[in-house]
Formats: sequence, structure tokens, C-alpha cells
Amino acid sequence: MEDFQSITHQIRSCKLCETHLPLGPRPVFSISPKSKILIIGQAPGTKVHKTGIPWNDPSGVLLRKWLNVSEQEFYNPDIFGIVPMGLCYPGKGKSGDLPPRPECAPEWHEVLFKLMPQLQLTLLIGQYSQKYYLKQSEKLTLTKRVESFQEYLPKYFVLPHPSPRNRIWLKRNPWFEESVIPRLQALVKPFLS
Repeated sequence: MEDFQSITHQIRSCKLCETHLPLGPRPVFSISPKSKILIIGQAPGTKVHKTGIPWNDPSGVLLRKWLNVSEQEFYNPDIFGIVPMGLCYPGKGKSGDLPPRPECAPEWHEVLFKLMPQLQLTLLIGQYSQKYYLKQSEKLTLTKRVESFQEYLPKYFVLPHPSPRNRIWLKRNPWFEESVIPRLQALVKPFLS
């Protein structure tokens, strides 16, 4: 437990890419040595940066709906570990937030994952985590990866980002909520009891 405390404190104090962060460093993640399901998203937005609570925004509301979990279940680190590709808010771009800082995942992911020895499933949410962890499928579109989600099981489950900006994608791909979401919920349910 001492290692867990000292390593998470070290990561929360990270200033690796401080000069690139418009709001300064504030690593946001939530893990426990008992975490069973790992959620790897993109990077915190401004609301999450302010509160320090991961997925504390409209994207998180939709993600919890997809998972069919309560806020209490979602924020129980013994069930869900939450580690974005970039731990800090990266700033604004022309069409939304900038991509996660590239230094972050290589520096901290493996260190954090070693603190969660009971992980059994990893949710790769959005293109950044999928391209990083699914090297063999990086040339596929996000839609193709999500369509063939079963190919990545049992280790990974691929999902689009639940951002309000992706509502058009969800409308164009009704099969996602009809057939992929029920499979996701069935995989998650046993971990909730």
C-alpha cells in the first residue's frame, strides 16, 4: 500500500509537460489496487480539470448510461479504474479540445497499470487509446474497430467517445446501441455485485 500511495502521489505531482498546458498540470485519474475494469479515455476537459473528478461532464453521463451503472458504481475505484491517455487538460484546438499530450501515456500508463493487478477488462474509448493500444488496427477507422469489437476481447472493449460531438456518429450507426452496448453491459454486470 505504501508503494501505491507514493506512486500515485508522484503522478499527481507530475509537471512533465507543464509548459504545454494552458491551465497548468492537474493529473486526473482514479484507481485502486482492486480495480477490475480499466477505462482509458482521451484527456480531461475543462470541467473535469476544475473538479478533479474524471468523466464529470455530459460525456460521463452517456458513458454511465452505456455501462448501465450508477454514479456510485462508476466512481467506485474497486470496480472502475480511470486513466486517460493524457492525465491533464491539453487545451483548446480549432474543433474542440486538443489531443492528449503524447508524453503522458508512455511515462505513466505502465506504472499505473502495475498498481492494479486485478484488472480483467480494459475499455478503450475513442481513437487515441485505440491507436495506442491496438497497433495492429491503427489503420482502421474507429467505426471499423467498433464494428469488430469482438476481435479485441477478452482484454479490450473498444468504444467511440461518448462526447456530445459524436451524436451524428451515433445516429449514423444505430447498430452500436442495438448490438454493441448490450454486450458491453453484459460484460460489466458481473463486476458490480
